[in-house]
Amino acid sequence: PCPRSSFDVAVVGAGIVGLAAARELIQRHPSLAFAVLEKEQEPAHHQSGHNSGVIHSGIYYTPGSLKAKLCVQGAALCYKYCDQKGIPYNQCGKLIVAVEHDEIPRLKALYERGLQNNVPGLKLIGAKEIQEKEPFCRGLMALDSPYTGIVDYKQVAQSYARDFQEAGGTILTDFEVTNMEMAKESSPESEDGLKYPVIVRNKKGEEISCGHILTCAGLHSDRLSEISGCSPEPRIVPFRGDYLVLKPEKCYLVKGNIYPVPNPRFPFLGVHFTPRMDGSVWLGPNAVLAFKREGYKLLDFSTGDFLDAVSYSGLWKLVLRNVSYGLGELYRAFSLSAQLKQLQKFIPEVTTNDVLRGPSGVRAQALDSDGNLVDDFVFDGGTGNVGSRILHVRNAPSPAATSSLAIAAVIADEVERRFQL
Repeated sequence: PCPRSSFDVAVVGAGIVGLAAARELIQRHPSLAFAVLEKEQEPAHHQSGHNSGVIHSGIYYTPGSLKAKLCVQGAALCYKYCDQKGIPYNQCGKLIVAVEHDEIPRLKALYERGLQNNVPGLKLIGAKEIQEKEPFCRGLMALDSPYTGIVDYKQVAQSYARDFQEAGGTILTDFEVTNMEMAKESSPESEDGLKYPVIVRNKKGEEISCGHILTCAGLHSDRLSEISGCSPEPRIVPFRGDYLVLKPEKCYLVKGNIYPVPNPRFPFLGVHFTPRMDGSVWLGPNAVLAFKREGYKLLDFSTGDFLDAVSYSGLWKLVLRNVSYGLGELYRAFSLSAQLKQLQKFIPEVTTNDVLRGPSGVRAQALDSDGNLVDDFVFDGGTGNVGSRILHVRNAPSPAATSSLAIAAVIADEVERRFQL
């Protein structure tokens, strides 16, 4: 399919993490041959092109976790990269708003956590200052994070792809990997067989050979791991988030990001207001189990994906622990007025007439067999001939887009360590 079909390293998955990692690797090792394999016709087609577009500042994450460190580093790198490349962004800030008295202690704890994570510019503000920043928002107290911003991550990912190609990397689209195996015994005189012993095949039967594989497959990371003979755990369970959008004439209601104080009892963040680079404002998302890994519509269904999810004991453990929350989310997915009730706590002016159903995203939520949401990054290789030549990025949770350049450095270090590049 292409003039060159053997590569030192093949990266599977042209989402923002795969592209950032490929870019970082080729910059460190310009003399090696790199390919990125992507099953869609274009990069950044799934999570990277269906997210809220927020450049997160790193407040929420457990101090000392990889997530916290990489988010704070990644946000700084993201702004710098956008400046260098002329990619537009808006550092519009974010308020995490307490609307009930019992949320105030949790808000103060978040502030302390943000300070421990070295998030720049944080301060706690009162009701009057909330109104100065967000005239239509009401709250008792808020955590003001001026460093939070918004950007179009699809543009960022496409720019990574260009950097990678300009440095000599190859991107093969429409290349859905279905098989990875060692080449059959090569004759001793064939040099290439020893250098590129792994054969990667796609759906159409085309193949490339390579020395090592890095997978960054997001929603399909567990399946690729299984194909390569590595562990199926943690499993990916897809959650769909549906957004509402404010009608254009109502966008003046929101200036920056407005978020609720997260409830530690529930796995997801709750609905928030997110301005977008195109001037629109997204409200949401809810979080419901998606019956298709790339199902962006309310009733999308894939039998295989559905059976995969419901046959997994970890999912049932999660569901049973969160029954009432899950039913509430399901109800909100179909009922606009239920979703609005949540939003009106922050901006009372918003009515049913001001919103339309908007886009959806599907997040790859890694779950272990005990039903715990895997919160931090998981890197994983395998044993055996193929397994030892593969590094799987099993879980790159939000804020992976914000952190992509910082994650890329960690992945590249890990690739160098394992494969002695």
